[in-house]
Amino acid sequence: MPLTAAAMLEAAHAVVPKISTEDAQAKMAEGALLLDIRDAPELQMNGRAAGSHHIPRGMLEFRADPATQFHDPELRFDRPVILHCASGGRAALAGKLLKDMGYAEVYNLGGLKDWVEAGGPASEPVDPGM
Repeated sequence: MPLTAAAMLEAAHAVVPKISTEDAQAKMAEGALLLDIRDAPELQMNGRAAGSHHIPRGMLEFRADPATQFHDPELRFDRPVILHCASGGRAALAGKLLKDMGYAEVYNLGGLKDWVEAGGPASEPVDPGM
């Protein structure tokens, strides 16, 4: 039987704990990385969480692997990673991926909306000028 998106999300939610904005901010104060995995146009249209680092979901495997030329030094196996996307689904799947790659402490914040609604600071969307 083929693997479904629902089954993948269920597996991801089972291993990547959901975290509140307040807990995320506390972990960030201790050095955790807040990682925004949305695509670049989403950041331009909706802004971004203050203090977040951006890696699009489509590049995560390459940025997370120290053996590739694309490795992002912000991603370290000993550094907690808190992921968010627009609504939480991609963050859950990306979190499971990071856990599978050996990242020990990975959390799902959910979506940017969750961050903002809980009082997390964020930048304004980019003015398209038209």
